[in-house]
Amino acid sequence: MRNFTMQDVTVLYEDNSILVVVKPQNLPSQADKSGDVDLLTLLKGYVKEKYNKPGNVYLGLVHRLDRPTGGVMVFAKNSKSAQRLSERLASGKVSKRYLAAVVGCPKEQKGTLVNYLKKNPLTNTVYVATVGDHDAKRAELSYEVLQRGGVSLCSVQLGTGRSHQIRVQMSAIGCPVFGDARYGGNVVKGSNLALWAYRLEFHHPVTNDHMVFVAYPPQIAPWTSFDLPKFIENFSDSDYDDGASLQQIMRSDVIDE
Repeated sequence: MRNFTMQDVTVLYEDNSILVVVKPQNLPSQADKSGDVDLLTLLKGYVKEKYNKPGNVYLGLVHRLDRPTGGVMVFAKNSKSAQRLSERLASGKVSKRYLAAVVGCPKEQKGTLVNYLKKNPLTNTVYVATVGDHDAKRAELSYEVLQRGGVSLCSVQLGTGRSHQIRVQMSAIGCPVFGDARYGGNVVKGSNLALWAYRLEFHHPVTNDHMVFVAYPPQIAPWTSFDLPKFIENFSDSDYDDGASLQQIMRSDVIDE
């Protein structure tokens, strides 16, 4: 297992209230039973060293990405910001978009998937259950096919935030995420799960500025098969038509891993 350091983490933006970074794939968002280094711990060390802070450093984890998924995340640097971001996430006022390279291609160019998902804690897998099944949770996502092929590029926007949601729901329509051995995707030696949180949009918890952050996935297969700039660089349109000007921050270079 790779020994991650802050050199593997890209800081997109920071101020007194928030810290926005690009999480590398295969790095846990927070400490787990594996005991491996995690992003939250790395970032606390980064803040402590950069600002010469004594004692424990506060950094609020307001949302997560699964370990094999990389991309844009925002952390709160104080409790007030954490509360406001958490409230906006819960009310659907934070927009998260993902790129997914899927095996095959969905029949419809655009679609909304609604399933009820249930987790098996013994195998750490999630499966599609029936409505009313005990502990099954409603999961909704919308997708758009951006580029078709044997492996197709899709943009996915979550309506809910369930564990393994994109992986399970895309697999359920016969289009598993490339590199996903757990849910039926083609696995190529040396490749990662082809799921990337490329766009994050929200209002700043203190200034209320409208902010959009975009980051490219790693320059490896299958991402190199797609015309990513055609889709990623056209991100000026907001998911929230509130008239506020957008502060756009983007990685124009590609993240190598």
